[in-house]
Amino acid sequence: MPKPKIGFIGLGIMGLPMAKNLLNAGYPLIAFDLNEKPLKEIIQSGAQRASSNSEVAAGCDIIITMLPNSPDVQKVVLAEDGIIQAVSKGQILIDMSSIAPLVSQDIAKKLEEKGVEMLDAPVSGGQEKAVSGTLAIMVGGKEQTFATCKPILEVLGNPVLVGDLGAGGTTKLVNQAIVAVNIAIVAEALLLGKKAKVDPKRIFEAIKSGLAGSQCLTDKAPRMFQANYDPGFRMKLHVKDLNNVLQTSQALHNAMPLTAQVMEMMQSLIAEGHSEVDHGGLALFYEKINGVSLKEE
Repeated sequence: MPKPKIGFIGLGIMGLPMAKNLLNAGYPLIAFDLNEKPLKEIIQSGAQRASSNSEVAAGCDIIITMLPNSPDVQKVVLAEDGIIQAVSKGQILIDMSSIAPLVSQDIAKKLEEKGVEMLDAPVSGGQEKAVSGTLAIMVGGKEQTFATCKPILEVLGNPVLVGDLGAGGTTKLVNQAIVAVNIAIVAEALLLGKKAKVDPKRIFEAIKSGLAGSQCLTDKAPRMFQANYDPGFRMKLHVKDLNNVLQTSQALHNAMPLTAQVMEMMQSLIAEGHSEVDHGGLALFYEKINGVSLKEE
């Protein structure tokens, strides 16, 4: 049985390697992005070029979007040249962007009128796991739709159905709050060690296999020691996610003081020109206020 043809929209730092992994797994692909450079790269890898979002939708069975924020997804799906103008009954949209759950639900209702199913399936793991195909994928939607798309999602990582449509986005908000606070405390605590004249790298080696160990500690502490903040996940995108977290928590009257504090740290870093650095650059906030660097001497 031939594999379904996939339309892929959004070839950014995450989307491009994800699209390549689908091609490498033998899925025919039609792709579009406003940025010509990654579009050329995916075409050279074997994808078919589309000239618009609607052309992608007209030329495939399953559409994947991987876009920065809620307004971007709304535009790509619902605008005059959007996906919704060219979809047909039986198609599926998998939105792997990290957007507000209510926006996902609104888009899904409009697509349902066209006979199109939708999954919201945001991811976690950054560029490295996008490349290796080991992303954590949090999926909301109908069980049957998930079952249909699961083999595709398994090429990209580990998909878990967490609930109805919108649940994937809610799970991603939980994930992003945990990651933000975790990175912050890694930097905060390691700088305590540095101030006390204990080598932070040795502290890291001593604690990483204990209860303080985490993926954030393992991934981000070595970057901090090298002052390597090339983006795996840009600070400005994490701020976008935390904005969605805090808006959702406020609507539910759910207190999140730790998340709110880390949001303020990130906002101060962006004000200083660090919007494009990796979110591990939270260490820069602590280094500034403490007057000491985690970088190896």
